[in-house]
Amino acid sequence: MLSTQPYKGTRDFYPEDKRLQKFLFNSVRNCLEKYGYEEYDAPIIEPIEMFTAKSGEEIVNEQTYLFEDRGGRQVTLRPEMTPSVSRLVAGRRQELAYPLRWYSIPNLWRYERPQRGRLREHWQINVDIFGVDSIEAESELIRIADEMLKTFGATSDQFVIKLNSRKFVDFLFLEYFKLDKKSAAKVIKLIDRMHKLEPVKFKTTLDEIIAESKMESVIADQITELMTKKNIEYLPLDVRSHSSLQSLELLMNMLNTQGVTNVIFDITLMRGFDYYTDVVFEIFDTNPENSRAIMGGGRYDGLVGLFGVEPIATAGFGLGDVTLQDFLTTHKLLPVVTTETDIYAITLGNNSSAANEMISELRSKGINVAVDITDRKLASKIKTASKKNITFVMFIGDHEIEKNKVVLRNLPNGDEASYSVDEIVKFIKNYRSQK
Repeated sequence: MLSTQPYKGTRDFYPEDKRLQKFLFNSVRNCLEKYGYEEYDAPIIEPIEMFTAKSGEEIVNEQTYLFEDRGGRQVTLRPEMTPSVSRLVAGRRQELAYPLRWYSIPNLWRYERPQRGRLREHWQINVDIFGVDSIEAESELIRIADEMLKTFGATSDQFVIKLNSRKFVDFLFLEYFKLDKKSAAKVIKLIDRMHKLEPVKFKTTLDEIIAESKMESVIADQITELMTKKNIEYLPLDVRSHSSLQSLELLMNMLNTQGVTNVIFDITLMRGFDYYTDVVFEIFDTNPENSRAIMGGGRYDGLVGLFGVEPIATAGFGLGDVTLQDFLTTHKLLPVVTTETDIYAITLGNNSSAANEMISELRSKGINVAVDITDRKLASKIKTASKKNITFVMFIGDHEIEKNKVVLRNLPNGDEASYSVDEIVKFIKNYRSQK
């Protein structure tokens, strides 16, 4: 017997689920388009080489849906969108008008263990700006991310925006601690997941990496100690003076003056992808029941250049639909989204032609009408409208056709009255505006 369950780590979207998704995505679209961002898309299947180049070993080796197509090519369902948008920009590098402000809401696939906030298939809001090499780009993106959450009713105390710099991270491990590139990469990956590990496990693993690198064991202690520093001013002077940290302080001050006051420095913030080149940021829910990253991003200036064209300054972020819904649910901000159908029409008698003419007129004037075309009893038809959560039922009989007025009943409260077509249009549009 075939199962009625979807593939593990994916979701079915019944109409009520799709309505909520459409509401969330349209709210996001409205927010982004206010800032001049334009929507794009790309194929769900891409050559695996696009991701081996820069995404990171964990993504490619452990999380991609990798397969060989009928032409013998190694392809994958896209695990993220950044390489794809970089390919699009590289393809028309000389023709495009910069700065580019682009966004997309693709569905992405990663083969990982399904858990809270993570599924194998999800949708992700991707927002990118190309052609701006100053922190003005990061400032705009973070302001948008902040406004995006507040669009749904969130307040600044419900989330925190954490910043770091991959330039600073590289300086720290390659120059300050003088690790080789391989060991530095291992340490970065370890710190990226340190908050998911027990402190003893983190320290043991770090000791092993430092021992393998042939560095003094005290380096592991120094790294562990440094990762406890919560503010830039608590860092050693020879670390604090690095130019990347000065840029971060400037960015935080800039955001504060623009009303984004919940921004902090986090030295443990690494971001897992290999392509980040400078500022990185993540937004975290402050509720302990959902203490995970809601969204994240940063600067990745070199990715477009991998496609054989001149590199271009780029920054962007991604927000997953699952983490967004988890955040809104945790803070009781998830809206109740009602059906798009305004009226459920029930015809009475033998007047289908005249009734359809009236219904067509309503539709032409922007009212969404579903007609019950079954021969069931009246009570069953009304029950169907109720189960579909349609507020209004319209009855069209011979008397209504003769008077050119129909009966409109509000199912939840039982109120009903007779209206002309124009009166119904005015009534329904006014009702919509008050929802």
